[in-house]
Amino acid sequence: MTTRERVAQLLKAWPKVYPNAHCELDFRNPLELLVATILSAQCTDKRVNMVTPKLFKQYRTAKDYANAPQAEFENAIKPTGFYRSKAKSIRAAMRAIAEEHNGKVPDTMEELCALPGVGRKTANVVLGNAFHKDEGIVVDTHVIRLSQRLGLTKHKDANKIEQDLMKLVPREHWTNWSHWLIWHGRRRCYARKPDCGRCEVFKLCPSGKVFLRTGKAQNPQGTTPKAFGVEGTGPLGRRNSVCAREIA
Repeated sequence: MTTRERVAQLLKAWPKVYPNAHCELDFRNPLELLVATILSAQCTDKRVNMVTPKLFKQYRTAKDYANAPQAEFENAIKPTGFYRSKAKSIRAAMRAIAEEHNGKVPDTMEELCALPGVGRKTANVVLGNAFHKDEGIVVDTHVIRLSQRLGLTKHKDANKIEQDLMKLVPREHWTNWSHWLIWHGRRRCYARKPDCGRCEVFKLCPSGKVFLRTGKAQNPQGTTPKAFGVEGTGPLGRRNSVCAREIA
């Protein structure tokens, strides 16, 4: 199977495995998503979502963030970690939005990446989920790990991995592709001891058999996993699913 053939098969499988895959950061508008995404660096979405309800009530506009006292804002986001640098980045980005974009989050890659503290990954999250624009593919630790295990890239650098994926995945699937890989990384393809024994795309993964043979993967059933659609497998991501509530 060629790499492109593997991607084509994955594009058929992912929507069945994760029919409800979406950005797991809570937000109501582009401004909130931008803040939440910056806060999510080196932090789980679950913890960010615990902090943002109160934060979003206190700060509603770009000016609110820009004018917030540094110490006060640091204290508000402290549970997300690296709060000093995050506070500086968010306040600086909001200042630029207030002064240069009339208080509205820009909707182009160039303008977003020009904001202090905003890189391509953050810009992709905002563009794909707040503006529904497929301008790139979000590459986080899960996407890096799964792209390598699925044989879609040989690179370790996030930018190079994104370029590889953009050549393989049709543009209209770029945002969803990152959702699917992130969800699978959180629910099956863990960094340590991936759950190959229950993996719905095991037959499409060149690393799965190696992991099982070398004991680097979980296999609770003790048997070789089967492809999606047979007994014992099914869609994840339902709202009432235990797996769907896991946040890694």
